[in-house]
Amino acid sequence: MEHVTTPEAWLRIVEAALLAAPAPLPVSELRKLFDEDPGPDLVRRLLDELRATWFAADRGVELVQLASGWRFQTRAEYQVYLDRLKEEKPPRYSRAVMETLAIIAYRQPVTRGDIEDIRGVAVSPSILKTLESRGWVDVVGHRDTPGRPALFATTRRFLDEMGLRSLTELPALTEIEKIMDLVDASQTEPAAAPAPEEEV
Repeated sequence: MEHVTTPEAWLRIVEAALLAAPAPLPVSELRKLFDEDPGPDLVRRLLDELRATWFAADRGVELVQLASGWRFQTRAEYQVYLDRLKEEKPPRYSRAVMETLAIIAYRQPVTRGDIEDIRGVAVSPSILKTLESRGWVDVVGHRDTPGRPALFATTRRFLDEMGLRSLTELPALTEIEKIMDLVDASQTEPAAAPAPEEEV
């Protein structure tokens, strides 16, 4: 293959890599595409140009920057149509799971005891396991207190799946309250059980 030297060719290479990638690619990985390292600034300029090109074309996908890198993803307004092709419904989580996730996201790092103090009820170990198995939270250390309780925080995967670059982009807590109300409205089981809710 001939030596690639033109900006147009660099743009096509970056575009092809992002379209083929199974996960977001950081600038450091994209620099490996070239025979000679173009440096981070040039790669960022290529990404900005590529994003603008796709945006101007008004396509069904867009190039976005997330916590762990850049990726092409479906534009939000088309996701409702794509969901019709899915044979499996996405997992639905109880209010307890969503409240626990919100507390971790906004107050991290927190212990299970911190979460219980804020929620006012016991937190079932299965709730934290659900969030860990989803890859949204992880143990990031232990508090230097008796028993050395685990400290939980959100992960890069959480940010990626929420379409965020950093925690500063989390929505306002008032928006979270609206989401919680929607979760409540979607619950079909009677609220008779006093035990902590499990994943639906």
